[in-house]
Amino acid sequence: MGFISFAGRVLFASVFILSAWQDFNEFGVDGGPSAKALKPKYEVFTNHVTSNFGVQVPEIEIKHLVAAAIAFKGIGGVLFIFGSSLGAYLLLLHQLVASPVLYDLCNKGIDMNDCVQLFLKYSQSLAVLGAILFFLGMKNSIPKRQVPKKKGPKAKTV
Repeated sequence: MGFISFAGRVLFASVFILSAWQDFNEFGVDGGPSAKALKPKYEVFTNHVTSNFGVQVPEIEIKHLVAAAIAFKGIGGVLFIFGSSLGAYLLLLHQLVASPVLYDLCNKGIDMNDCVQLFLKYSQSLAVLGAILFFLGMKNSIPKRQVPKKKGPKAKTV
């Protein structure tokens, strides 16, 4: 059972690690294609947050967001392979932050075909989020191995 669990974690984390590796190789000085694709989506997200919640989102360079995403996916994926809760929490944080920005379902300016594609990708993102939550739930539900207390020597009768 241990090897199957390890193999599953490797396969699951490979999605994040390979994505981080590709983004890292394309990063360049401006954040690469990921930053170019993220910029308009981030602007729509910040405008949506500002208009609906009245909270001003601080100015952040897009390449710093891409670098943080690369770090979260890469480090989180490697730690997840070894069964670390920290790795799962990094991947969870990445999914919680990235999903609403990347898959903006509230945008009314998209046509129906794009909406269907976005909904499918968002559903896949929710499935990944659910898998991470399942891992964390299982990890926390298994009791820690109890070390039996040493019994003292029995008293000898005279």
